Amino acid sequence: MTVDDVAQYLRTPKSWVYENWRREQIPFRKVGQALRCRHEDLEKWFDTQEAN
Repeated sequence: MTVDDVAQYLRTPKSWVYENWRREQIPFRKVGQALRCRHEDLEKWFDTQEAN
């Protein structure tokens, strides 16, 4: 998934994804200069997050 895909999935602005991918430990990997995330990894990460 791209940053755009993740932002749409999480229903957050793309800027939030970029600002929080390290702090929130969103499971991205760098491919060249682009960030990519596997859907399965994002699901696992999402399931571990506490509800606010």
